[in-house]
Amino acid sequence: MKKRMLLLAAIAALFCLTNVTNAQKTEKLFNGKDLSNWNFVVAENAVPADQVFYIKNGLIHIKGNPFGYMYTKEKYDDCQLHVEWRWAIPEATNSGIFLLIEDPTNPFPNGIECQLAAGRAGEFVCLGGSDLLEYQGDPTQPRPRFPVVPKAHESSEKPVGEWNTANIFVKNGTITVFINGVYQNIGTNKIKSGHIGLQSEGKDIEFRNVYLTK
Repeated sequence: MKKRMLLLAAIAALFCLTNVTNAQKTEKLFNGKDLSNWNFVVAENAVPADQVFYIKNGLIHIKGNPFGYMYTKEKYDDCQLHVEWRWAIPEATNSGIFLLIEDPTNPFPNGIECQLAAGRAGEFVCLGGSDLLEYQGDPTQPRPRFPVVPKAHESSEKPVGEWNTANIFVKNGTITVFINGVYQNIGTNKIKSGHIGLQSEGKDIEFRNVYLTK
């Protein structure tokens, strides 16, 4: 298993370098001014979306409560996604980056979550019936509602108040995640294209520099 993880990490690193070298187009998913290219889901439509997702000081601010997510109006396939986030209060709580969203339903989409919860950034969570080949469940137990693929290393997150970076590579449905430059996960999904989302769960979080290269 250790050799396999090292091999996967090496492949991911090579993939990273190849994509950076060959990147031809950068697309800003957040223009620094508004959220005009995003749609919004608030659990049970409890409050208007602009009370949960809004711009503050040139940053995306997400309240965390009630639960929900914002997602791109367009779908994307092979790309490198760059996202920066920080906890906006003296407590690191919970959030996530949604990938390859096939069906943006309420309250959970069919897609893969790159977990951002404190201490767990880089885990994969299979949402809304989605699946990853790397998920290894207990065959004697029912499949959980939210299967998890653990991250490869100890937390590489920064302290509360400092900016973290997620670089996520999607290639033919395979998702590779680096948190603050540290390889954390790889997952193989049968879905090749989907929306990208940012989650509201827990408490306040801020995002900036959300863009992708194709």
